Amino acid sequence: MMARSVRLFIITLLAAFVPILPSAGAAETPITLHVATRTVAPLVQKDNGRLTGFSIDLWNAVADRLGVRSDFAEMPDIDSLLASVHEGKADVGVAAISITADRDKTFDFSQPMLGAGLQILVRGKSDQGAPNPLQGFMRLLLSPVILVWLGIAAVLIVVPAHIIWFLERRAPGGIIPERGYFPGIFHALWWAAGTLATQADQMPRQWLARVVAVLWMFTGVIFVAYYTAQLTAALTVEQIQGDINGPDDLPGKRVATTLGSTAATFLKGQHARVQEFAAIDAAYRALLDGTADAVVFDAPVILYFAEHEGKGRVQTAGAVFRKEDYGIVFAEGSPLRKKVDEALLELRENGTYAQIYQKWFGAN
Repeated sequence: MMARSVRLFIITLLAAFVPILPSAGAAETPITLHVATRTVAPLVQKDNGRLTGFSIDLWNAVADRLGVRSDFAEMPDIDSLLASVHEGKADVGVAAISITADRDKTFDFSQPMLGAGLQILVRGKSDQGAPNPLQGFMRLLLSPVILVWLGIAAVLIVVPAHIIWFLERRAPGGIIPERGYFPGIFHALWWAAGTLATQADQMPRQWLARVVAVLWMFTGVIFVAYYTAQLTAALTVEQIQGDINGPDDLPGKRVATTLGSTAATFLKGQHARVQEFAAIDAAYRALLDGTADAVVFDAPVILYFAEHEGKGRVQTAGAVFRKEDYGIVFAEGSPLRKKVDEALLELRENGTYAQIYQKWFGAN
């Protein structure tokens, strides 16, 4: 802790004189900051053994503004990265670090450096294998669409059945042979169901019952046509989307993410069967191997994988949710934060931030 205090004191003095460093002469040796990071493309990744990525490029630009050097230390997961900063082993943490209220109680954060949020990743249709016809039929049979329409059909059968029973039970030669409610109502229910589904196999004898029967045949035609259209639409949507289409579909599913991430905390609250991995690459492998149903993680990371290594094999499901911001993390009370914030503002104003963003995420 003593060494950390001395280093931070030197940093504070150095940062105060950053504007005059260029004229101090080449003999001056800039201070070195210990930077904790972790690999999570495209924020941090390795290119021929050299760290690169959006967060690394942005931090290097900040370090140039401050006139300091960086000594990067790779951490296996976000918990190790934060612990390194908290224990003073690192002066700053740079990667894909979400700013949360809980973390803000223990750490200081820079101003947001990138808007993010959570995204769901599922296997692509071509990577899911041949569908099981029986499983698909049972899922459709028990789907909310079918249950709603069965309820509507039940109402449309019971109501006219009672009308026909009441009008036909005393008609000579009517379609209701028994005058009592039982079993006469069963004859009426059979007639109403048959008329709704196809057409009446026999017509009532009583004149008012015949009017009801004609109206009911038209109702049956409309019902069947509308039901067929709705069922076709539901099947089309299911073929396009799949089982997981948003956060509401995650409970009970096997969902992979990284250890200690905000995504893991969210998924536990959703009662998903969470699989936590040290690295996001392991979560991707679990998804592609079929041992996980989905991956939930930071949207920029998910989208990058879907457009590069996972292209054609995975696809996103639903929109970005639980929006968060990335920031640079410091130990609480660090004098570095103010200078880093000033440098980030300067990089936005002079266009450097836009150039770095466009390099890794495109014009949009």
